[in-house]
Amino acid sequence: MSATPPDRLPSEQSPLPAGRPPVAIVTGGSRGIGRRIAERLAQTGYAVLIGYRSEQASADEAAAGIAAIGGTARAVRADVADEAVIARLFDTAEREFGGIDVVVNAAGVLIDKPLADLNIDEVDRMLGTNLRGAVIVSRQAARRVRAGGSIINISSAITKGTAPGYSVYAATKAGLEALTATLAKELGGRGIRVNAVAPGPTDTDMLRTGFANSGHGEQMRQAIVSATPLGRIGRPDDAAEVVLALVGPLRWVHGQTIHASGGLV
Repeated sequence: MSATPPDRLPSEQSPLPAGRPPVAIVTGGSRGIGRRIAERLAQTGYAVLIGYRSEQASADEAAAGIAAIGGTARAVRADVADEAVIARLFDTAEREFGGIDVVVNAAGVLIDKPLADLNIDEVDRMLGTNLRGAVIVSRQAARRVRAGGSIINISSAITKGTAPGYSVYAATKAGLEALTATLAKELGGRGIRVNAVAPGPTDTDMLRTGFANSGHGEQMRQAIVSATPLGRIGRPDDAAEVVLALVGPLRWVHGQTIHASGGLV
């Protein structure tokens, strides 16, 4: 006679003890997609630690904005490529908020140049933040996120719709997606769901700077709009809403990369 199955499997259980808000860490949370994810998580009741590398004013502004609407947030300087610093970021979450339920790894660096024109320092910077940093954050998350929690990595649709100038960036994001799929297999038994979100071109300061540096930004913008079946550039909310679904109701989605690109790829 087979054993009676449990009423709720780990992947179906809420990780949240009664009487306290859920807790999220968002790296790269001072601007762009990461900032919007931090804001939306706070709006839905999470206490949020906003990790940033150098944009202190933007991170403090994001935390203040969350506090102004009654949310809980703290900005913490945390370079994802520094293992000791990231360990302290997780320590802070556990010490000040009681634990960790969600980790969103949104930190990223994009240097748009043909491979032959990239210097090795630029290559190392992208590898250090986008891939090494993702590994460092994921190691801490794998050890500390509570059962029933969620880890989400922010990838990029560029892994499918390749373009000149993005060779190293695309390679780092492809590695991030492989890390996501493998970590999902390692953590599934604890009910920790691991997924990636891959936005298409998104209207952030990173994209606008790239347009400006190209010298023909408006033509580039219109080319993206024309190539996108839904007919516009992405917005930070487009990726943030997918993250909210993955940490919330989509509890049977695991080990996947979800594209939020308006059908571009």
